[in-house]
Parts: sequence; C-alpha cells; structure tokens
Amino acid sequence: MTIDAGRPCIFCVPDRALLCENELARAFYDVNPVSPGHALVVPKRHFRTIFDMAAEDYAACFALVRELREILVEKHAPDGFNVGVNCEPAGGQSVWHAHVHVIPRYTGDVERPLGGVRNVIPWKKSPA
Repeated sequence: MTIDAGRPCIFCVPDRALLCENELARAFYDVNPVSPGHALVVPKRHFRTIFDMAAEDYAACFALVRELREILVEKHAPDGFNVGVNCEPAGGQSVWHAHVHVIPRYTGDVERPLGGVRNVIPWKKSPA
C-alpha cells in the first residue's frame, strides 16, 4: 500500500527484522522505543486502525501479542508490560497502519507507575 505522495507504508513493507509472525500478523521492534524491548504487532494487510480490521486479522494480532510477550520476557526480562493502541490523531496515532504497542516495563522506570496508561492524560493521573 502507498501513502502520502506515493511513499510505501512503513508497516506494509517493514525494513526491520521480525521477532515473530503468523499468517496474518508480524512483530518487530519499534524504531523509537519508550523502553528496552518496545515492539509492535501489525496486521500484514493494511488497515488504518484496529477498528477497521477484519475479525481474523484482529485475532491474529492479539494472538501474536501473547507470543511476542514470551520472546520479550526471554530477551529483556521485564517486570511488567503495557499493551496499547493509538487510534486517529486525537488518540495519538502517527502511522496510518493499525498496530499494537507491546511495551516492556521495568521496576523503577518511572517514579509512580500506578494508573499505567491513565497517565498519558496529565490531569487524569493516579493520586500519589
């Protein structure tokens, strides 16, 4: 698939090594990781957001999230994970191909991790 001015979609034609894949999805490291081991799971077919995906592509992506978790545990030994999806500009999406972030978390990587993804909206942060 091509996007903006005929450039190929960076997730339709990834230029990085795969960590794992199945028939309908693939996983690879994020080029701008927020933590060691931060990886992405993307459907092989092009969809704008996860809400546009066919049921079988959605299921394949989340099956791969589980497989990827095991690989990241072995390679990076994290203490926890965030799994998240950004959809549309207001949701923080910046690449117009559906993808799932699998972000290893480590004890002490942030001062107060309580509340997890709620902390992306500063005024919704969990109390101390």
